[in-house]
Amino acid sequence: MAAGERTLQVRFASNLSEQVVEDILARRRIKKDKEVEELYLADKGLTDVHDLRRFRYLKKLWLNGNRLRQISCVTINFRLTELYLNDNELIEIAGSISHLTCLQLCLLHNNQLTKLDKVTREFRKMQHLHTLNLFDNPIAQEPEYRLFVIQTCPSVQLLDRQEVTKRERDIARRIYDHSEEKVREKVAFGRRTQGPPSLYHPSTPRRPVTRASVAEGKEVANNFLRNKTVCENPQEAVDSRRLKKSLTMYSSFDWGKVPRIQQRRTSENVFGNPEIITRVYR
Repeated sequence: MAAGERTLQVRFASNLSEQVVEDILARRRIKKDKEVEELYLADKGLTDVHDLRRFRYLKKLWLNGNRLRQISCVTINFRLTELYLNDNELIEIAGSISHLTCLQLCLLHNNQLTKLDKVTREFRKMQHLHTLNLFDNPIAQEPEYRLFVIQTCPSVQLLDRQEVTKRERDIARRIYDHSEEKVREKVAFGRRTQGPPSLYHPSTPRRPVTRASVAEGKEVANNFLRNKTVCENPQEAVDSRRLKKSLTMYSSFDWGKVPRIQQRRTSENVFGNPEIITRVYR
């Protein structure tokens, strides 16, 4: 087929979809594009759809049951929440719908989609997507397909008409997100406990608060204040505090008096252990 004939066919298909849209608007007596929030173009035998940028307030779009090979008609329809593309001949969707971050439902089953990583990449920025269908595509035959989609699209709650369970999310996280799983294993409060902390870390029983204990505490505080010395100048206070600071001990072996291994082998004398030297710092 020549390039001119192919261009003519694409233009004809685009004009056909535009004519279908105009017929729908005329039938519904809609004169303003901003009034269009839902557009039903299913089962029209379309092979291409013209750009729908004129419908900026479009929220629901039905394109299922056609013969579409690619999708390029929703370039600036950022308000879309539901997109029906099932039962077509789509071979790829890379770069076509990733900007539709408001999508809540997307049906892509019964197509010809391949390359699972490229398909799931389109949904990574969609935080509100809860329903997704990808079955009856070549990608659905790949091993661990369901777990990979669950991990890549964490907001999805219904995948291929089956609810996503917590067990599936845990398994997918263990398989594909090793770094997060290691962090979860190290976090103490993330583990299951078999009892209260006092069972594993018993502490001394607390002393009940009585009038006698309160009086004893006041007496100790008074004695501390009574015995506290008052220094006449700051230097004297610094020296006094230096003498009361805790001690630091540092111990090391004196290897200088220990003979080398050759001398120990050739000598008949018995050598002792190295001397321990302890230094005290205040």
